[in-house]
Amino acid sequence: MVAVVRQLAWRGVIGLVRVPVTVIPVVVMPVFFTIAFSGAFSAITNIPGFPTGNILDWMVPFAVLQGAAFAGFGAAFGAGRDLENGFFDRLLAAPVARPALVVGPLLFTMLRSLLPLAIVLPVGYLGGARIHGGPAGFVMLLVATLGVAVLAGLWGLGVVYRARSQRAGALVQAGIFVAMFLSVGQVPLEVMTGWLHWVAARNPFTYVLTMARQGFLGEVTWHDTWPGLIALAASAVLLGWFAQRGFRRLVP
Repeated sequence: MVAVVRQLAWRGVIGLVRVPVTVIPVVVMPVFFTIAFSGAFSAITNIPGFPTGNILDWMVPFAVLQGAAFAGFGAAFGAGRDLENGFFDRLLAAPVARPALVVGPLLFTMLRSLLPLAIVLPVGYLGGARIHGGPAGFVMLLVATLGVAVLAGLWGLGVVYRARSQRAGALVQAGIFVAMFLSVGQVPLEVMTGWLHWVAARNPFTYVLTMARQGFLGEVTWHDTWPGLIALAASAVLLGWFAQRGFRRLVP
């Protein structure tokens, strides 16, 4: 199984090299969001008690996790393509452990999520963003990046397994955007009001983003870490079940 997972992940890497345009959503969009949101929301640093004076310290982790989510979308797109062109049927006919067909794309998704991390961080650094929490702050961002990539991949695979087509990509993207933008991505929870505050306070991505962002805002603490880890684990169980159910419908 390990060899199959490795080869499926490597197949994704080869496809990325052969079709480099697929890197655009993973890299260009997060950089664009970093620049655009940092300008549009720069005034929020004037709010009394705002945790940083540099808006990039607030926006860079959010942009990195956006890129990780787009990387997860790539796993769903690849699965949809394989279902349409018949390659997935050939995999099913091979003597391959079925879980490998899910784990392989997820491993590629994790590797792909390192691209926005490697690109957005230097861009943010040039603008003055700093990881004030030291190596622990970077580790928190890395854990959140890989975790969000896996969650987005599970969500995308679950949808595509049911739709059996790349055309389900719009629904996958919509789910990712709803989860990310109805959180503390742009502004702190304290300044939100009404239904948006209620939703953001219960959105698992809020806790994951808080965990990833803490190193940019100060020291890394267990208080800001454990809710993010719990949110990642619980979401992985739920979305893993969703993807597994979709896979079983596809392959009884």
